[in-house]
Amino acid sequence: MNITNDCVVALTWVLKDAQGELLDELDDPVEFYLGGHDLLEKIQQVLQNHVVGDHIDLHLEPEEAFGDFDELLVFLEPRALFPAEIEEGMTIEGHALPVGCSLEAPKDVIYTITDIYPEHVVIDGNHPLSGMALRISITVTGVRQASSEEKKHGTCGFGFFSLPPTPGSDLLH
Repeated sequence: MNITNDCVVALTWVLKDAQGELLDELDDPVEFYLGGHDLLEKIQQVLQNHVVGDHIDLHLEPEEAFGDFDELLVFLEPRALFPAEIEEGMTIEGHALPVGCSLEAPKDVIYTITDIYPEHVVIDGNHPLSGMALRISITVTGVRQASSEEKKHGTCGFGFFSLPPTPGSDLLH
């Protein structure tokens, strides 16, 4: 079966930065819905008409991947606004930021706590891979028709770092 929109593909991959440094390796296949929001647009385009067993090497510039780094999405917030148990690397959905955080912080962004100091916390709304050119080696391990539920939701439930925030989820992840 050839890959087309409205199908589900099972993929493995090796993801590296432009210098060849390993960022992620997916050994066990994961399913993604093509035509929804599970995969980056460039990856969806390149997968078209491929079949099980195909191997694809792809170079993604920042604008084809997670965008350029935006310094306007980095905020320095008072430490006292956050729970004592926060740790670097935790994420907070923008709509769930503590009261008193910067009013300029967009609510539709997921922030990563990048630094914790005695008096302040640095939160970054950029995707962790923003500003980076990426190299990805993809292997197609399965292709099937998408279910009506997958088509309705536009996802198999797992996105390539691109799932939108879900309303009502926990403050810290």
